[in-house]
Amino acid sequence: MVAFLNSTAFTAFGAATTWAEVLGFVTGALCVYLVGRQSLWNWPIGIVNNLVWILLFATAGLYADSALQIIYIALAIWGWHNWIRGTAGDRLPVAGTGAGERAVLAALGVAGTAVLTMLLDTATNSTVPFWDAVTTVLSLLATWGQATKRWESWLLWIAADLVYIPLYVHKGLTLTALLYAGFLILCVRGLIAWRRSRVAAPELVAVA
Repeated sequence: MVAFLNSTAFTAFGAATTWAEVLGFVTGALCVYLVGRQSLWNWPIGIVNNLVWILLFATAGLYADSALQIIYIALAIWGWHNWIRGTAGDRLPVAGTGAGERAVLAALGVAGTAVLTMLLDTATNSTVPFWDAVTTVLSLLATWGQATKRWESWLLWIAADLVYIPLYVHKGLTLTALLYAGFLILCVRGLIAWRRSRVAAPELVAVA
């Protein structure tokens, strides 16, 4: 199965595209579309997408992005439960992020990027340690926001996509770069949709 997923499906823009990249394209696009519609189905489809990305990113030498998928799977299980149960047995509504919480998340983002950049630079043969680190941290923060239905999570996804697109082109993952260009459009639509359904929420003291 691994050999099949790593085999070439077709060649686009002079670069070979594997079946793993094709499957990641389909499941990834569907997942983002369903998140924008607040569909619970985004979580199981997202988990399938994570499993594909583990293989694809490890093969491309994006080790942080590959390991990140394991964390995504854990967050997806939590987010799936969170969306269904909410905080009082009802489905979770879209909410905003308080000023204190934003400060905590910003501090975690800066610290996480610095530590991960150093780790990737010294412990792996990554050729893009900083960019791999910053997209990893942005994606983790965005996934936390998605799991807790914070509309600002879309802003983080948009920021991550703007880095991911040229990064994947650099790594020869052309179809994945095109996928993330599509993600960018879906993220803008998701941002608009979630803002419309936003409800006021009390500020959290710390990240839970």
